[in-house]
Amino acid sequence: MQMTRLSNANTLTDAAHAVSARSQHWLGGAIAIGVMLTLAALGVGTSRDAQSSLPIEPAYSTLPDAPASRSDARAASVTQVATAEGSMSAVVLAPVTPLAATSSMRMYDGRPIRPVATMRMKVTAYSPDARSCGASADGITASGYSVQTNGGALVAADPKVLPLGSLVSIPGYDSGSPVPVLDVGGAIKGRRLDVLFATHAVARAWGVRSVDVVVWEYADGKPNGFKRLRR
Repeated sequence: MQMTRLSNANTLTDAAHAVSARSQHWLGGAIAIGVMLTLAALGVGTSRDAQSSLPIEPAYSTLPDAPASRSDARAASVTQVATAEGSMSAVVLAPVTPLAATSSMRMYDGRPIRPVATMRMKVTAYSPDARSCGASADGITASGYSVQTNGGALVAADPKVLPLGSLVSIPGYDSGSPVPVLDVGGAIKGRRLDVLFATHAVARAWGVRSVDVVVWEYADGKPNGFKRLRR
């Protein structure tokens, strides 16, 4: 009887261990399934399919280098973004090409200047003598400056179009360098200019020309600073 009881006890113990082992196995399986379901809900793959299900880092196309901008103005430029689902449009800000590139800058009176506009104008010529200026041929321009200002390279314009103190460059005049608007003329109205030459003969040789005139401005952020002198 004693041996039978011991045998039955051992059998019960073994059965209990087996049940416990199966329970642990089932519990571990349930936990594993739960983890897999959680990862799937988060969009993250398991180790078997991680390569295909992990998010792909977007790859942006390269924008070309843009020249230095004149201001902080920006323009939207569309580039392509590669994603796991395919290709989609994205907006990337790139500097706008300025009206006046840095390479177009020049110096005038020790200050940097840049082109800001181009106007088609009718250009004639005059001399500072009585044959062109009549009784007002006193060697002083309407702005109060001498006709020898800027080495004698200056122009007369309509102040409503180009105020006194403006800077322009004219093809064929003073090697195309920017020159100041320092004078006015009774016949110089609208889009007309009168370029100054030292003699009447040279002025007549210029004739009448229709050319593209470039208007310049100071690029150092300071006011023009032009002051009309009293005559």
